[in-house]
Amino acid sequence: MSVDTAPAATPAPRPAVAVREVRLSLSTAAARNLATTTKSEPQMQGISSRWLLRTLPWVQTPGGVYRVNRRLSYVVGDGRVTFVKSGSKVEVIPAELAELPLLRGFDDPTALGALADRFVQREYEPGQVVVHSGADADHVYLIAHGKIEKLGTGQYGDETLLGRLGDGDAFGGQVLAGEAKWEFTAKAVTGVTLLALPRTAYQAVAEQYENLHEHVMDLHLDGHHRATNRAGEAAIELSAGHVGEHALPGAYADYELRPREYELSVAQTVLKVHTRVADLYNQPMNQTEQQLRLTIQELRERQEHELVNNPEFGLLHNADYDQRIQTHSGPPTPDDLDDLLSMRRDTQYLFAHPRAIAAFGKECNKRGLALSSVDVDGHHIPAWRGVPLLPCGKIPVSDKQSSSIIAIRTGEDNEGVIGLHQTGLPDEVEPGLNCRFMGIDEKAIISYLVSAYYSAAILVPDAVGVLENVEVRPRA
Repeated sequence: MSVDTAPAATPAPRPAVAVREVRLSLSTAAARNLATTTKSEPQMQGISSRWLLRTLPWVQTPGGVYRVNRRLSYVVGDGRVTFVKSGSKVEVIPAELAELPLLRGFDDPTALGALADRFVQREYEPGQVVVHSGADADHVYLIAHGKIEKLGTGQYGDETLLGRLGDGDAFGGQVLAGEAKWEFTAKAVTGVTLLALPRTAYQAVAEQYENLHEHVMDLHLDGHHRATNRAGEAAIELSAGHVGEHALPGAYADYELRPREYELSVAQTVLKVHTRVADLYNQPMNQTEQQLRLTIQELRERQEHELVNNPEFGLLHNADYDQRIQTHSGPPTPDDLDDLLSMRRDTQYLFAHPRAIAAFGKECNKRGLALSSVDVDGHHIPAWRGVPLLPCGKIPVSDKQSSSIIAIRTGEDNEGVIGLHQTGLPDEVEPGLNCRFMGIDEKAIISYLVSAYYSAAILVPDAVGVLENVEVRPRA
């Protein structure tokens, strides 16, 4: 009995997969588009008006560092507190408690962790009162989310709005130093999530950590004993209106012992051009020059983005917390911009995302108000109270469709905001920007290092103000 055995089937060969080569420089095909026909220079849609770069006065910084000397200030900063959220549960980051005025500079992680564990989460509905004016202040409150209005009694007995608090703000910090009374009524404007620390809980932690109690009392007493002016700076004792041989007080202007220094930041890229392109396709337009021109435009766009958003020197991150306010109702209203302008002398410019400007225009239309215009470098710019409202697309719009409006005063002589750069660089192309030849590699690609050096300095805190949580979403 024979058994037929069929030969095993040979698997079909797999089709070859083409490996796409990643180009490192401009192709000759693209370069030819500039070498034939009547043509334009390469256009770039990403170029914006860059009003912030144009309006800032730029100060030469030869040493690469700019030091801002200020009068000594004894006001302990009211920082923003950061939280972590897990589902519906919100917790404060222990180290962030050092942003509270009486905990500023306290760095014992164990004590701060014990204190953070004592906070209790509370939810409030719009219109609900959190604390009543005149009642015993027995809690410290941290606002994890939402908006709260501080209400007080006016000169004629009517209710007066004293201020607004938003995400990351805190109130009741004086409770840590001893018994006190609420000097205002706090009422929720939106749904609010708070973390509350009872004074009894703080006392229990302070009994365990003596260094915590000592730190709080030292700051509390220090703030009460030092004389300050209305800006919180060390007071200069003066005498006025006296007659005869009155003994005059001695005085001097004290300075900050550790003034802030701004180092120049850098934005860089390596521009690559193939020698074949540079040799053969340079008529009528120089390929290297066109590549460099577009690269510089992109670097300048990034420079403006950093001046707004950089954590170290960007205007949004470095605006003083006392110079930040919340909107009345969500969208930017004339009342909001009036409040923003009233916080400083000589506000010269307002910067906002174009959508925020449109939202402000809609609010003006609802009230029958017309925006005026002013001339800025030959451009007619919409203005409010004579202050130009300049578009700046680098100001972010959050996922919740909210943005910010920035008000600034500029100039060294005006104690405002200044841009920092250094001119006279090797191979400089524009002020503060250079292009340096790096060589030709084995693939015949020419490399150029293009660098822009810049920073910004806020000379005094009130030079920059921010209107936060500006709603830009169209309202029904």
